[in-house]
Amino acid sequence: MATEYGQGYGLDAESGFPGDAGAREHRLPAGLRAPFEARSWREFGYVLLSLPISIVLFTYAVTMMSLGAGLLVTFLGVPVLAAALAGCRGLGALERVRARALLGLQVTDPEPLRMKKQGVMAWIGAVLKSGTSWRSLLYAVLQFPWSVFSFVVAVTVWTTGWAMLTYPLWFWVFPAYAGQDGLQLYGDETHRIYLDNPFEVTVTALVGLLFTLATPWIVRALTMVDRVLVHGLLGPSPLATRVVELEEDRGVVVDTAAADLRRIERDLHDGAQARLVNLAMDLGLAKEKLREDPQSAARMVDEAHGEVKTALQELRDLARGIHPAVLTDRGLDAALSAVASRCTVPVRVEVDLAERPAPAIEGIAYFTVSELLQNVSKHSRATSATVEVWRAENRLMLQVVDNGVGGADVTAGSGLAGLADRLDAVDGILVVDSPAGGPTRVTAELPWREDRVAR
Repeated sequence: MATEYGQGYGLDAESGFPGDAGAREHRLPAGLRAPFEARSWREFGYVLLSLPISIVLFTYAVTMMSLGAGLLVTFLGVPVLAAALAGCRGLGALERVRARALLGLQVTDPEPLRMKKQGVMAWIGAVLKSGTSWRSLLYAVLQFPWSVFSFVVAVTVWTTGWAMLTYPLWFWVFPAYAGQDGLQLYGDETHRIYLDNPFEVTVTALVGLLFTLATPWIVRALTMVDRVLVHGLLGPSPLATRVVELEEDRGVVVDTAAADLRRIERDLHDGAQARLVNLAMDLGLAKEKLREDPQSAARMVDEAHGEVKTALQELRDLARGIHPAVLTDRGLDAALSAVASRCTVPVRVEVDLAERPAPAIEGIAYFTVSELLQNVSKHSRATSATVEVWRAENRLMLQVVDNGVGGADVTAGSGLAGLADRLDAVDGILVVDSPAGGPTRVTAELPWREDRVAR
């Protein structure tokens, strides 16, 4: 339903490392320059280091856990197990540093130990109950067999490729020092095949070139498994990350609610309350003059009547800003139409919803559009605007577009930033596209939650 209302809102993209060659435009394709890129050598270095480091990790984890398990028949087993897990956590922190340095993998540190009390026993209990500790242990165990495999594959293909590629430079070593014509490809008691003539040397170098070009991508595929292991086992768990997000969102909700209460208190104190106080004083004066000067008293009562109307209008506006009755009674379509009618520019409203969302989501959607239309009125210098509301699967979509001067920035600490925080508190998203010169397009996403309460 559409209605018109008039007057009545660096990391390198390729390599993941700053300053790498991928940040600049290249004439050579990625496949040809990969063997010489710093990223490829860092990944190869990561694979080489993984073998000795994984041996240390695996040996420490298996030894300490076996010792702790064997000592469980005594009291010493529990602290030994805790020490083993704490050591795995520390080694896991070093592995995160190595992954950041060589793979460019940005892994957030996992949640710290949560101890309700102080002391050794509280620390032991926290270590044993921490999921991060056990995931670090699992990483130490799984990293060893994978490191052996990736080390063998990477070293084999790397050395084979470069050796065959450079074979024309060193094949003379065989006749000069080994007493044979060249590199032996096949041999038995009666027959031997050597790579000694120019054609065979050239073919060997070409095959080596293929190996050399493919090696960085093979190593990169191997390190993808390392990325998964580090991110999945040494980073924060999805549950812990979600808990942190919910704690932050709760803080935003509390702060927003406190700010709204302060705004309501200020509006009441400076607006309707002040007018009602003046009204009471005027009526008191009118009562005193009622017998002595009826005409003055009548004039004062008439002025008080005007003050009453103004105070009532301010109270209506305040109530509408909190949660308008039309939103509860008739939904977003009618409520947003009422908001659009008060905008200083013509606004076209389109609401395409087969059913109503939950009251909380509906209220946030109303508040969001109201704030955006206020920005259109105050800052945009637009001549028209459009509000669109629709549902996309499990998301409620809002979009406000105006043809103003643009330049709106959600990162500038303006009202848009507060609006983005409010939406983020309910798993919503605010996207602002406002180039200089306009137009401005603000898109908001809110989670769709069914209205389970009959209205």
